[in-house]
Amino acid sequence: MSVKLFDRLRARLGRHAPLKLAIVATLLGLFVGVGGMLGSTAGLAWTNTEKFCTGCHEMKDNVYAEFKGTIHDSNRSGVRATCPDCHVPREFGPKMVRKVHATWELYGAITGKIDTKEKFEKHRYEMAKRVWTSMKETDSRECRNCHSRDGMSKELQSAKAQARHAKGVAEGKTCIDCHFGIAHKEPDGPGPQEMSVAASK
Repeated sequence: MSVKLFDRLRARLGRHAPLKLAIVATLLGLFVGVGGMLGSTAGLAWTNTEKFCTGCHEMKDNVYAEFKGTIHDSNRSGVRATCPDCHVPREFGPKMVRKVHATWELYGAITGKIDTKEKFEKHRYEMAKRVWTSMKETDSRECRNCHSRDGMSKELQSAKAQARHAKGVAEGKTCIDCHFGIAHKEPDGPGPQEMSVAASK
């Protein structure tokens, strides 16, 4: 039946002018293009969910388990950060770059690089350092999606916090220099404040 339908369609198109064929080709191209865009958008949305991020046991049993109960998971304001809030840029260009980098992480998952607790711990510092480097290079862009200097109320901060924030700004520090190990276990080794990475502010 599909062969007959194809033959009938080919016969009908063969009798029409090239302009009509061009219109059909354009409509077909639009249909495929729109379908592709919708599929890509749905795929991007799906890979930007906490459910997707914690779909493998490496993440669920390690960093997600550590995240549970932290200030970013549960707090008095009820504002909750999920994995993509902290690890995926919101802007389209940087988001696409991050998604491409994530394909290498999938390779690590497929090859079993961190598929046991022991392997995960062995690579924890390396993984943390990669995240810290990215955050320092972007002036903690993902932190600033929720937290902004202008939005901070100094009056509600302790005198110590006010002094530390003022000192950090004066020294050109970024959020991750001081605020690390707050959602995940801090790895052994030097922290981000010891890393010299030029921020692109």
